[in-house]
Amino acid sequence: MSAEDGFSAQTLTVHAGGAPPDDGEPFLAGPVLAAAFRLRGEVPSEPAGYTRYANPTFSAYEDAVGTLEGGTATVFSSGMAAVAAVLHTLVGPGDVLVVPSDAYPGVRAIALDQLEPLGVEVRLVPTEESAIRDALSGAAVVWVETPSNPGLAVLDVPALAASVHGAGARLVVDATLAGPLRRPPLRAGADVSVLSASKQLTGHTDLVMGVASARDGAVVDALRSWRATVGSVPGPFEVWLAHRSLATLGVRGDRQEENARALVAALRGRPGVEDVRWPGVGCVVAFTLQDAACAQRFLAACRLVGEATSFGGVHSTAERRGRWGTDDVAPGWIRLSAGIEAAEDLVADVLGALERAIGSAG
Repeated sequence: MSAEDGFSAQTLTVHAGGAPPDDGEPFLAGPVLAAAFRLRGEVPSEPAGYTRYANPTFSAYEDAVGTLEGGTATVFSSGMAAVAAVLHTLVGPGDVLVVPSDAYPGVRAIALDQLEPLGVEVRLVPTEESAIRDALSGAAVVWVETPSNPGLAVLDVPALAASVHGAGARLVVDATLAGPLRRPPLRAGADVSVLSASKQLTGHTDLVMGVASARDGAVVDALRSWRATVGSVPGPFEVWLAHRSLATLGVRGDRQEENARALVAALRGRPGVEDVRWPGVGCVVAFTLQDAACAQRFLAACRLVGEATSFGGVHSTAERRGRWGTDDVAPGWIRLSAGIEAAEDLVADVLGALERAIGSAG
């Protein structure tokens, strides 16, 4: 089942990668909990003898995500495992890699700590289209986030893809914040899409997983070869849970965006709250309070919003992002991930916590 069959993305989250519609079969086949499989005689052309190479549970989930993305998906043990696979397979000594200076720090860590010592030229640029275009000369790979994390900057992927391809480079897009239902990068012209499935894709804050999708079969083969070689495979049961969770992605995402929209409306113009940001998609809202102490008072006063890193879960969470020291943000910058609670309860909780945090400052 695919978008070419005329079905919407919302419908495909429920049906893609499911079991054949035969009597007596479950809607989603159970996890194949096997390390090794019976394998007689010569090695087959398709690697199905050992789960480090392939597993039917992986294949079903990859089919589902790839259908949404518009390419072929490869599942990894974490989002960072997917990042590492993409960067290490697409970039080598003598290449130029353009990466965001203001996005997820793990990407910068691999670029600067692992690839640069091997002879890769790393160009750090902000998530701004003009800055990215200025850095394209001689580039092999351009990595971007849209919306970016934590700044929530948005890029025009089709226009950027045209510029990147015109310069002879590949475009990799981390679309974790928007997800495959809102702005699938491959359908917009990107070469590779990366998702931290730990976030909204699985949505229950109980799985660590990553996915990389591509349209070029050679890139897919390279990613799967890397995964098998370094062993960055998830467990079949975890992949099955991720596939089960995929069916509710649309309804979860709709509710989270409704809650994010309600929060933004309540926060904008409120005294003591500055620089309220929301890119119009996804569950993440950002705003700035007076200082770190005020931000911590706000987080401590919340009853429904749990203080935690990451985002995309059914429970609302928030954190003072500056506590990690990895992002160029104000000390009082709050990144809040809207969950699926009732909007009126969530807004009331946030406004009450702000009242206590800002009111106690005097």
